[in-house]
Amino acid sequence: MKRFMAMLNRNKNKDPPPAKLLDLAGQLCQDLQSSSPSLEKLVGAMMGCKHKMYFLTNIHVVRACVFVHIRNGQHDAACRLLEYCKAEEKEELVQLWHEIHYQRVMEKHHTDYLTPLQKFRCRKRNPPPVSLCPEGLKNRNYSDEVRQKLHRFAAEVTTNPNKKQREGLARDVNLQPTQVYNWFANYRRRQKSCLPRTEKLNNSCPERALTYHAKEQQDKGSYTPQTSDGSYVGIGSEQMEITLMPCDPGWEQSAADLDKPPEGTYLKMLESSFMQSSELYEARTSKALLTTHNNNL
Repeated sequence: MKRFMAMLNRNKNKDPPPAKLLDLAGQLCQDLQSSSPSLEKLVGAMMGCKHKMYFLTNIHVVRACVFVHIRNGQHDAACRLLEYCKAEEKEELVQLWHEIHYQRVMEKHHTDYLTPLQKFRCRKRNPPPVSLCPEGLKNRNYSDEVRQKLHRFAAEVTTNPNKKQREGLARDVNLQPTQVYNWFANYRRRQKSCLPRTEKLNNSCPERALTYHAKEQQDKGSYTPQTSDGSYVGIGSEQMEITLMPCDPGWEQSAADLDKPPEGTYLKMLESSFMQSSELYEARTSKALLTTHNNNL
């Protein structure tokens, strides 16, 4: 540490600084990772001199500066440092960018752990800047050719291949067996969630499914009766199809006439109901009087 500080003072006016000074700074940043006070002092010295941008070409120096900023709660400063640093290890810089935002979320929710889903959401909400990722984040989707082979295997062979099949398929499409396993697991999950309504209905309630099928066929204009086991009603092996034909004019009046009761029916019903109510009232009154008389005795 003393050697570095002395070399820094001797070369403070040189532009650019000697490569030996930059290499020594990177080595010290690695050695002092477990010593926070010394690392913070080293970072302060490097960021306080006019050669700051030269130091930030070393990935070890960048990592140490980000660590110090995060420890001090300076997340925005750490992000700005990553945006303008000149280190060539872009993948590591993107990972550091994500680590900054993971730490910010953990501090916000007072936790020291994030689930994979929480990390995924954090990355989606805080994508790295163009300076760190000029070509954008890697697309994790497989190529069209790979997907076509996987879909063909699922359609023609099985949606749940065994270990030997997964290994052979992985060699064919240049993937890892674990990737093939995960793809088929996700494929089965998608297929299960996309089951048509009728299939779910058949599995849950056959009676309701039969009614649903009948109504669906009636809406189309024809109806073929079925039994509860799914077979069609017919004579022998023949099926019987009933075609719904439009009704003749005046059917509404005929249907209304069927609902009309014979003349005088309502009057008779009212009279009967009135007589029954009167008899019930008299019976209850007599019972109450008898009870009162017995209590008086």
